[in-house]
Amino acid sequence: MKKIISILTAGALLFSLSACGKKSNDNTIKIAYLPITHSLAVLETADELSEQTGLKVELVKYGSWNELMDALNSGRVDGASVLIELAMKSKEQGIGLKAVALGHKDGNVLIASNDITDASELKGKTIAIPHRQSSHNILLNDALVSAGLTIDDVNITELAPTEMPSALAGGQIDGYCVAEPFGAKAVSLGAGKVLFTSEELWEDSLCCGLVLTDRFIEKRENDAKIFVESYKQAGKSLTKEKALETAEKYLNQDKDVLELSLQWISYDDLDITEEDYAVLTEKVKSYGLSENPPSYADFVKNNFE
Repeated sequence: MKKIISILTAGALLFSLSACGKKSNDNTIKIAYLPITHSLAVLETADELSEQTGLKVELVKYGSWNELMDALNSGRVDGASVLIELAMKSKEQGIGLKAVALGHKDGNVLIASNDITDASELKGKTIAIPHRQSSHNILLNDALVSAGLTIDDVNITELAPTEMPSALAGGQIDGYCVAEPFGAKAVSLGAGKVLFTSEELWEDSLCCGLVLTDRFIEKRENDAKIFVESYKQAGKSLTKEKALETAEKYLNQDKDVLELSLQWISYDDLDITEEDYAVLTEKVKSYGLSENPPSYADFVKNNFE
């Protein structure tokens, strides 16, 4: 009998400790990101949310989009700041995801070597993008169309964002389009120049978005609501000065690079409108990124009841 009581007491203690651990974990939201200016709203949210609500954002940094998407698609994180086209492709393939906000407005540039003066001179050149499923691919297509060219008129290569400025400086590529601050990096180095800003090619373009898993939303809907509301508020609070402070904390780039990069981006209105999403879906179809992108109703969740 004493042995039985001892076993039961030990079991109760273990259960109690486990419950305490579970309760602690329930206060944490795991969000994946890449160290780019397009992630600043989620980085700012991580700094503010715990103080305001007790929820903790655990930031999980990745070095490539493929690594990040593997974590998101497998459920190792609750959400991510990610290229929206990548999340659309996962949704199309049956992964349970919802886009709940934009990552930013504008904030992309098409960089070309200093001897290229207009888009027509891109013909036959080697241009880098971070991933085929990206707004950078779309923006490059838009730039080529403006000069009467198509994607078949250039040589496309996929590179990690961090590699692009040095590849341009070394002559391995002739231009690139990628998340910031790596466009500003080439300008700062004198290796290239801005051929187009994103708004010159595609006004109100969609690029990165905040995406949450369906499982997280269903299990912790109130936490998801609090997180998304805090995220959008953090975006509104990101003045150029505050954005620079957050960027310096997380991005490990020179101040002059970040200051230039932040001239091209804003975070003050991060709702995904049905009109803007319709333009995006038309572009992913017309440029061959996807034949059957998810509908707005199936993929976008702007509001939590």
